[in-house]
Amino acid sequence: MSRSDARADGQFDARFHAQFEELLLWRRDVRHFLSDAVDPLLLVRLLDLARLAPSVGFSQPARFVLVESPARRAAMRENFLRSNQAALADYIGATAALYAQLKLAGLNEAPIHLAVFCDEDTATGRGLGRRTMPEMLRYSVVAAVQNLWLALRMHGVGLGWVSILDPRQVVKDLDVPPTWALVAYCCIGYPKEVHDVPELERSGWERRKVASSAALIMR
Repeated sequence: MSRSDARADGQFDARFHAQFEELLLWRRDVRHFLSDAVDPLLLVRLLDLARLAPSVGFSQPARFVLVESPARRAAMRENFLRSNQAALADYIGATAALYAQLKLAGLNEAPIHLAVFCDEDTATGRGLGRRTMPEMLRYSVVAAVQNLWLALRMHGVGLGWVSILDPRQVVKDLDVPPTWALVAYCCIGYPKEVHDVPELERSGWERRKVASSAALIMR
């Protein structure tokens, strides 16, 4: 089946199905990066794919900020170190020791830092679908991040989603509008190695839950 045929009727062949499943399997949260540069034109093209994600009321609330200033990157690293130390204090014993050994961000190595915000004051979409569930705006941005994650992986580029940050401080340090809420701080670059098993599973932090029909809750 050609690409044009697939676009005509919205159907995809078995080969595409298998490749899509592989793409999902090989998408990992990357923390170990090479210093090799990523083609900026590729990033722009993949951000266009990210923007194809669904959004509540077609609000398109994702805002992408490329962080290139050494001073601002340093602020992100300091934010992470403070937040990570505070998180470590929540654990005790063997769990604390294991947590302290984990590499939880690639902020020092990743050639690209990309902050993704939700514009919570956007008029686009005229509020459709948000009155009862305003959090749908942020969920829409998450969908865009997932699109970007898969698109990058398709080109052999890794993404690490850094969540151990004070989001309000990020808004201040990156000097973005106060109505923008941080959804994802992404480290992007070519991974040092690729795995089909999550790093936290390999490190013994957690195991993947078995996905099966038995896990479904019926009402």
